[in-house]
Amino acid sequence: MPLAFWIHHLNPFLGPHWGNLGIRYYGLSYILGFLTAAGLLQYYSKRGINPLPRERVGDLMVTLVFGVLLGGRLGYFLFYRFDLLQVDPLALFRVWEGGMASHGGMIGVTVALIWFSKSEKIPLLNLSDLVVCVAPAGLFFGRIANFINGELWGRISVVPWAVIFPQSAVEGTPISMIPPRHPSQLYEATLEGIILFIYLQLRLWKSTVFKTKPGHLVGEFFIGYACVRAIGEYFREPDAGLIMGLSRGTFYSLFLIVAGVSFIGTSYLKKNK
Repeated sequence: MPLAFWIHHLNPFLGPHWGNLGIRYYGLSYILGFLTAAGLLQYYSKRGINPLPRERVGDLMVTLVFGVLLGGRLGYFLFYRFDLLQVDPLALFRVWEGGMASHGGMIGVTVALIWFSKSEKIPLLNLSDLVVCVAPAGLFFGRIANFINGELWGRISVVPWAVIFPQSAVEGTPISMIPPRHPSQLYEATLEGIILFIYLQLRLWKSTVFKTKPGHLVGEFFIGYACVRAIGEYFREPDAGLIMGLSRGTFYSLFLIVAGVSFIGTSYLKKNK
């Protein structure tokens, strides 16, 4: 007897909508991610480990919002859909069609943090260590939104928890003809969001690395994200052409490992000084 697989039928909108106008879960995921990050940074300030005063956390969050949104949007087209950008540049502004890249968002956040730390005269590495500790919360909500949207689905599989994504087939294809797939979005939510978040919180509160080696947690985040992203990519259907036999998500993560090692090396040099 064939297994009965769950058919994805979730609505990407919360409540009523009119065409592309409405409250999307994808937008709510960003709001929840930013609110969680702001709350944690406020808590860090209250506990005395955040070099940024509590009343300035809001200013930092505004800067990070712009960094994430601009970097994520530009990164999506530059890393994954440059072909579309060439023939249809206006697609960059059609945000209701989706399209964000986590690697691009990280670049955007990096630029935003550099600008903010210089303008506020706050140590960049100390502030960055705290920001990466809250970043997995945003990754978690984003991956949950990917699942609700029925996008970035996994590879074909017959595991009992596999999901049939109607969006993965040509419109009009009978459900019985659509193969089930890994719900890789949920795998990534667990890996990039929950596991990475717990790990960084333990490192922040249960070790001396934050106080003694500024930038070390940034390096650990980059390396950790690259590793869990590669695991997630193993179950995920590539959403763009391969590079050197690797999915683009895995290939771009190699640069994060290099960056992570550099940050860790820098943290040791600063400690020795």
